[in-house]
Amino acid sequence: MFFVDKPYLSDFLKKTIRDHAIPIVDTVQSREMGLLPGTLLVSEAEAIERMQAPDAPPIYTTSENALGWIAAHLASGDLPEKVELFKDKAKFRRLLQPLFPDFYFKEIRIEDAAKLPVGDLPFPLIIKPAVGFMSLGVRRAFNPAEWVGAVDSIEQEIQRIKGLYPEHVVGTQSFIIEACMPGEEFAVDAYFDADGNPVVLGILQHLFSSEADLSDRVYVSSKEIMEQYLDEFTGFIGKLGRLAGVKNFAVHVELRRDAMGTLFPIEVNPMRFGGWCTTADLSFYAYGLNPYLCYYAQDKPDWPALLEGKEGRLFSLVVLENSTGISGDRIQAFDYEKVCSMLENPLELRKIDVNEYPVFGFLFAETRAGRERELENVLNLDLNEFVSMK
Repeated sequence: MFFVDKPYLSDFLKKTIRDHAIPIVDTVQSREMGLLPGTLLVSEAEAIERMQAPDAPPIYTTSENALGWIAAHLASGDLPEKVELFKDKAKFRRLLQPLFPDFYFKEIRIEDAAKLPVGDLPFPLIIKPAVGFMSLGVRRAFNPAEWVGAVDSIEQEIQRIKGLYPEHVVGTQSFIIEACMPGEEFAVDAYFDADGNPVVLGILQHLFSSEADLSDRVYVSSKEIMEQYLDEFTGFIGKLGRLAGVKNFAVHVELRRDAMGTLFPIEVNPMRFGGWCTTADLSFYAYGLNPYLCYYAQDKPDWPALLEGKEGRLFSLVVLENSTGISGDRIQAFDYEKVCSMLENPLELRKIDVNEYPVFGFLFAETRAGRERELENVLNLDLNEFVSMK
């Protein structure tokens, strides 16, 4: 069964749900998501009964907003505990200690962060909400001099984003500081089947403009990326799944891979793929694979067949976050056409109301090999030049 909730539900997923009769839990929130006529709905009471049965179906959530429903209505089972194990980054780090015994992390309250004896901290460090989403509230400090500025910046952002997401999606009470791991960063959509075996449904490389960049601006997938990392990442995700003991469980994994090939998980987002219907939809644009349907039907992709003929093509997800420093209520318009004109082949543009969420939209694109410079240009854009003020 699927849960749908704010902030966003793509037309592609709406059509998948309707056309394949995927049951949707009929909540107050689901009725606000513009589901297509003919969508199969099940009552909350029926959903609870099904999910408590020995042969409970796999569950997928389009948004972490729905995790509160699961915690409230399925407390008698172990599902809320599994969700919390991944969603709470401090608990996740403790879970991983057998694999990474020397990794430094510490859980703190944000109001105590500035009081820490910075001379004792092993810089560079990342500080982020123990319960978070996207890059909200995430900062890096390379030395003690940057620490106070990073903490002040987080406190200011907390005030800006208060009320946008439930506390179980973006928490403001508990933060985690941890060592910075070197290497390239990747995002992986996957699920664990009924036997706990991992099935990878998409791999994207997260591009950054500099070492200090922590934004979610550009993610790229390609045949070459899929072939190079599929087996390696599948095996690693399998280790994480066995450690957590999960089955019939969807995940969005963010990890780093250093120059020696060592893999380290940044975080594992439970019961969903990439937020805002992004990374999973990109797998369809790029390879014709429908990850939602794969998970629902417990199908395993035939990657050699899916990647055939995809040589020399890059498929990208561009996140147009509001990095301008200008509040949404002061913005008159955003020049989407100008952004799209910078890319060779825009596939779909999804506009978002910046007054409601701190993002202008999401853009899917295809780029031929040899034209990667256009992605670098987008990665380094100052979005202020696309904004018109009221």
